[in-house]
Amino acid sequence: MTGVTPEALRDAVVETLADVKAVDVRVLDVRGLTAITDIMVIAGATSSRHARALAGHVVDRAKALGVRPLGVEGEREGEWILVDLQDVVVHVMLPRIRDFYQLERLWSPEQAPARPREVHEPGE
Repeated sequence: MTGVTPEALRDAVVETLADVKAVDVRVLDVRGLTAITDIMVIAGATSSRHARALAGHVVDRAKALGVRPLGVEGEREGEWILVDLQDVVVHVMLPRIRDFYQLERLWSPEQAPARPREVHEPGE
């Protein structure tokens, strides 16, 4: 990873998605909820072609910042494309896929599983 902070990368991703007319862009700070990434960006696309264009522009912008994507998945189908930028993971989804998986709900702090509590043996 370069000297680009997760927040700066997030801002660049969101700006890029807006420039290419992504629909309903949401940013989720998932630090403390998962070790996979710090920030998830979820964006809607109007078609598979639009989804591929959105993901492609995100990859280009990241590379321009010196961030090499760890991977891009789902480009062939274009229904749900995941761009892994390490500290920021971008999900570009068609509406029916987004409605089905509801990632915003899954990763919101309100929905996070309860933290394990300490267990005490009786009489401790």
